[in-house]
Amino acid sequence: MNYELHYAPDNASLIIRIFLEEIEAKYTCNLIDRKQNSQKDPNYLALNPNGLIPVLETNHGPIFETAAILLWLADQHKCNFPEIENNKRAYGLKWLFFLSNTVHSSLRILFYSEKYIDTNRNKDFLKNINSQMKNHLTLLNLEVGDKIYFLCNTPSILDIYLCVMLRWMKLYPINNTDWFLLERYENLKRICQNLEIRPSVGIAAKAEGLGQTIFSNPSYAKPPVGSAT
Repeated sequence: MNYELHYAPDNASLIIRIFLEEIEAKYTCNLIDRKQNSQKDPNYLALNPNGLIPVLETNHGPIFETAAILLWLADQHKCNFPEIENNKRAYGLKWLFFLSNTVHSSLRILFYSEKYIDTNRNKDFLKNINSQMKNHLTLLNLEVGDKIYFLCNTPSILDIYLCVMLRWMKLYPINNTDWFLLERYENLKRICQNLEIRPSVGIAAKAEGLGQTIFSNPSYAKPPVGSAT
């Protein structure tokens, strides 16, 4: 099966690209240039009416929403996430939706706070969001415990989703990341270090200009084409 990934560098599409590389799926990429506001182009809105990135085109039709794409791919390829009959499925689902509905949603508010609240109240608002994020990370750090990965000895979709978001926390919002230190979360840092040395991550990082230690010590994207913001 061949896929087409509509992506922008260092956006949520990075999560999908890494997973596609991890499962050695055949896919092509179509750049959605955010500087040109291409995510609002009518052709793209026909695939995702929300105008958000990513979209994965499949022979079942286009799929949007990061968690939905990850879960669909894992089920189609029967890997990197418990199948329906597996008694670990419920465990995986609850943490997948925690990452998607809680952590990722909070990050979106943190990164684009001006869309949610008047700028005069922004400072206190961001302080509250930062406090929530610390609670989320403490919970995840405790849950991971002394495991290398959430579910198994090879990365699950949970690990990939989490590590990309940890990357963003160290970089964004620009000049406002003092609230987050990965070193405070020993178990999460270990997941980052283990994942970033995998070939799948290296391929994705090269394609999007992300450097080498893209999770544990990230730098801003310098993509060969397109823009991360």
